[in-house]
Amino acid sequence: MAEKFRISAAGDPIRIVPLFVPSEMAGTAHGAPAGPPPQLTYRNGPLVTAAEIFTIFWGASWNQPPLNAMAQTVNQFFDFILTSALMDQMAEYSVPGKTIGHGKRTGTITLASPALHTSITDRAIQHMLHQEISSNAAFPQPNANSIYFVYLPAGVRVVQGGGSSCQAFCGYHSDITGQIYYAVLPYPGCLGCAGGLTAIQALTSTTSHELCEAITDPIPGQGWYDDANGEIGDICAWKSKTLGNYSVQLEWSNKQNACV
Repeated sequence: MAEKFRISAAGDPIRIVPLFVPSEMAGTAHGAPAGPPPQLTYRNGPLVTAAEIFTIFWGASWNQPPLNAMAQTVNQFFDFILTSALMDQMAEYSVPGKTIGHGKRTGTITLASPALHTSITDRAIQHMLHQEISSNAAFPQPNANSIYFVYLPAGVRVVQGGGSSCQAFCGYHSDITGQIYYAVLPYPGCLGCAGGLTAIQALTSTTSHELCEAITDPIPGQGWYDDANGEIGDICAWKSKTLGNYSVQLEWSNKQNACV
């Protein structure tokens, strides 16, 4: 099975979507992975109770076909999914004083600058978020429910935690000093990040993985977590279903003891 996490320079776990491995699909779609039975436990950290999603499509190519249509679909996906049964499912992980409910998309932007090269580091992505949040009025200011989703175009490799996209991972979420929650979604331009799906299906599935993890464990390892199996999405990686018109990943349910 592909490695499911990397360690940041600070030593904190940063959860990723692992590469697709066909053998992982051999079991039943709703079964548990091999090994110790998963059981997420709450580590007393923050939870995102009403997600406010801001999408960032970085790179001028998002303004051109076919990526402009993909960006529009991703925004429509968020408009649907944030008030869907998937968010109702997340309510299982509410705790006293922190009830997980529906969310909303607060906006979107396409950034043509700063210019992208063929490789970008997580540190550079964090720097971009800091700069844009502080200087670009189009960016909402972060609060306890804000999650910034950063999408990169085809041909751009993301380097993070000692690995890179399409080599070690297909997406990840993290935080900046516990105050800014964000997720990074490289374009699924390799077999390991397509998982047998179309590009847009793979992108919405990976997005749903990171969305549910950012809600239930916004500071990786401090929310709902399983030391052996990771976060809610890691346990069910590359097991998908259709919700509405979109492909989403199954997520682990403690109550049902299954990926649902």
